[in-house]
Amino acid sequence: MEPTRHPRIKICCISSVAEAQLAIRHGASALGLVAKMPSGPGVIPEPIIAEIAATIPPAIGSFLLTSEQNVQSIIDQQRRCRVNTLQIVDRLRVGKYGDLRAALPGISLVQVIHVTGEESIEEACRIAEQGVDALLLDSGDQRLAVKQLGGTGRTHDWSISRRIREAVNVPIFLAGGLRSDNVKEAIQAVQPFGIDLCSSVRTDGRLDELKLARFFEAVKDYLTEG
Repeated sequence: MEPTRHPRIKICCISSVAEAQLAIRHGASALGLVAKMPSGPGVIPEPIIAEIAATIPPAIGSFLLTSEQNVQSIIDQQRRCRVNTLQIVDRLRVGKYGDLRAALPGISLVQVIHVTGEESIEEACRIAEQGVDALLLDSGDQRLAVKQLGGTGRTHDWSISRRIREAVNVPIFLAGGLRSDNVKEAIQAVQPFGIDLCSSVRTDGRLDELKLARFFEAVKDYLTEG
């Protein structure tokens, strides 16, 4: 995929309508709403997800982070939450992306690839050919006894992410440990379509407007310098 000069910014772990509005005011192109997970921050009940999603303008991506691995369970979850994008954070075990596409026309499909090593390149290339709209490269680990499926606050090997971006023909979001002091380096290294962050713009779990502004300013500075 060709590099993107102006990356979209996705703010994850949104927990309220007020947080959604704050992120949008600062320029977020997408918001992440976290359903039940085996670990990690930001989980909120599905009725709250639906409440927040109903207030997000159509032009803004409303991403449901789902750890479900059964296509029918994901379909049911989207119908309860009414988001416009599914972010599948684990591997599908029952059903295919085409089943999601058929049942949920118009809903975007984003598959998370947890970048753990060279093997992630093959996995990303294989998934990119199965009809997803984008890949999101994160720093979780599905091999652990309690899976880490996001929200780790860790960076991963961006050189592998760059190779994935160059190898696939779908947009790439970069996640994992992105902060105002490393986002320029991350964009230069990977040149992703979008960037995704959670913990670095929060204080005591709440979205922090000062940290949010600092992050967007760092991205703006990068674009201006270019």
